[in-house]
Amino acid sequence: MYTTDWELRKLGELTIRITRKNKKLESTLPLTISAQNGLVDQETFFNKKVASHDVSGYYLLKNGDFAYNKSYSKGYPWGTIKRLNKYDMGVLSTLYIVFKPIHVNSNFLASYYDSSYWYREVSINAAEGARNHGLLNISTSDFFNTELSIPRNNSEQIKISDFLLKIKKLVALQQREITFLKDGKKSLMNKLFPLDGNMAPLVTYTTSNGDWEQRKLGDITTERNERSKNGELLSVTINSGINKTVSLKRKNSASDDKSNYKRVYIGDIAYNSMRMWQGASGVSKYNGIVSPAYTVLYVNKNFLSNDFLGCIIKLHNMTWKFRTHSQGLTSDTWNLKYPLFSQIDIKYPSLYEQIQIEQYLEAFDNLIHSEEQKLNRLSELKKFFLQKLFI
Repeated sequence: MYTTDWELRKLGELTIRITRKNKKLESTLPLTISAQNGLVDQETFFNKKVASHDVSGYYLLKNGDFAYNKSYSKGYPWGTIKRLNKYDMGVLSTLYIVFKPIHVNSNFLASYYDSSYWYREVSINAAEGARNHGLLNISTSDFFNTELSIPRNNSEQIKISDFLLKIKKLVALQQREITFLKDGKKSLMNKLFPLDGNMAPLVTYTTSNGDWEQRKLGDITTERNERSKNGELLSVTINSGINKTVSLKRKNSASDDKSNYKRVYIGDIAYNSMRMWQGASGVSKYNGIVSPAYTVLYVNKNFLSNDFLGCIIKLHNMTWKFRTHSQGLTSDTWNLKYPLFSQIDIKYPSLYEQIQIEQYLEAFDNLIHSEEQKLNRLSELKKFFLQKLFI
């Protein structure tokens, strides 16, 4: 049990600023700061290299060094401060403020900057309302004048940081578990559905191992163009299928007239014709209405179950077909109305096998959802202790 008071110290008293340049090209690994993943390789994060070809003028960071990104983003109004953990060395733009701890435990400092306690000090020292090309207007000297409260006893710093580090590792392990399950589902779907050029999947739920049927989507679906003024508005999102929207009203809305909106019923397929190739589709669980920009259709149940079609149209090879059959409006906008959608071929097995595949994938989704709930609880636990263990 620790009884000593904590003390207020300026960051400049606890750390030393780093201004070493990469003049000898000791590293050619350009870094960026991710609020979720810390200091990471630019190419891994952006899928491209955005740094200058000549990185000799960049700061040279070594493992254990900290960097402050003054760029604000959603959820991170005062920027992000992270420690280099993943690499021995790397280079960073001189727009960042780089420092290393000398009179404070490094893990304690890393945990402190994972919390939001430092926001207040930065907000006090930053010029009010000032922004410069998306960066907070806080000088280097003002940043190092920010104060933080730390335990006087170094062993208390260590115990706090060790405890928080264990929770952080649990969160990371849980995130990896979810990634593993999602990758496993993708691999499984490659076996449960025929690959391009094949009429049967690698894994089948029937004893006949027969080929799947192939028909045009227009032969097994019908477009629904029923209009309605009433009902709940449903919105189609790229990641979550069809979601129920509480209200359509927006500030300064020109009109609340929904007479042109399309009716959708439970079990209908609805998709955003402008974003179909990005997976913006789903099976409706609600009776309601959707924007006229969406396409609504229902399934001939003699051939397909609703959920099975909802799954098929999200497969990678299908979204590629949707892209190639869409009419290009701009360089990044494509439109797939029902007449074009109806001409696309799909493959499907017997209704029995469809149901078996649906149930198997549903069980997989339930497992992923359960693990995601565990992750949420761990993340909330981490947030709770970050709020309680600092002063």
